[in-house]
Amino acid sequence: MPELVNVQAVPREKVESSNISEVGHDIATDTLVVLFHHGGMYAYDDVPRQVYNDFLSADSAGKFFIANVKGKYDYRKA
Repeated sequence: MPELVNVQAVPREKVESSNISEVGHDIATDTLVVLFHHGGMYAYDDVPRQVYNDFLSADSAGKFFIANVKGKYDYRKA
């Protein structure tokens, strides 16, 4: 089981999306944190830093999330 990180403490960047508000990444644990506009926050395990960087530079954060994160990594509600 991956090391758990305090997801509230992970710095996040705002993204332009109708569904996603902010994303962050903890380098030490490779945990991706996604905050949705509806208020839900989720932590995705073992996400490489490059995926996070690509997420931030994607033309559509929502499309990137669906294509590259959703269903590809274990996650938990934070």
